[in-house]
Amino acid sequence: MKRRVTLLLVVATTALAAGSVAPATGSLAPAAGAVAVTPTATAKTCSSGWTHGIIGGVHKCLRAGQFCARRYDRQYHRYGFHCHRYDPEVERYRLMRAR
Repeated sequence: MKRRVTLLLVVATTALAAGSVAPATGSLAPAAGAVAVTPTATAKTCSSGWTHGIIGGVHKCLRAGQFCARRYDRQYHRYGFHCHRYDPEVERYRLMRAR
């Protein structure tokens, strides 16, 4: 008998918790008191000729000649690039394709 009562309480609690979620509305505007939800991750795509990589925890599109951060050189190596070439005109490093 105690198991049935416990099971009934669990089912009732679960049903109440599921019922407390606000239903979706047909309009584009959020309902009063509703919190707008944004996606936590988005897929980033790169154009043809670019290589997708994650550098410093950020999604980047990589290509030779682009500026790079020297401190992430090891991460660039994963995607076939080096950050060794210094450009004195702009005083920054640029990506090179690994050979």
